[in-house]
Amino acid sequence: MALYDTSRPAPFGAVALHRIITFVYSVGEALHNWNSRRKTDAMLRALSDRELSDMGLNRNMIEEIAAQMGRRF
Repeated sequence: MALYDTSRPAPFGAVALHRIITFVYSVGEALHNWNSRRKTDAMLRALSDRELSDMGLNRNMIEEIAAQMGRRF
């Protein structure tokens, strides 16, 4: 038998506060991912075809690469 009872319910509002914080964090993460995709897409589209081919890329690959960059963060 335990000397102290260590299991007690969460304080009033703790679960709701946790859900709000989790929601705000997920929105922030989604915005960060969207901005990373947007920046990557803009930078790659600004390059010439020659510069893209030097990196082993072509214009058809830009959207896919931007989407992959957005998922990394």
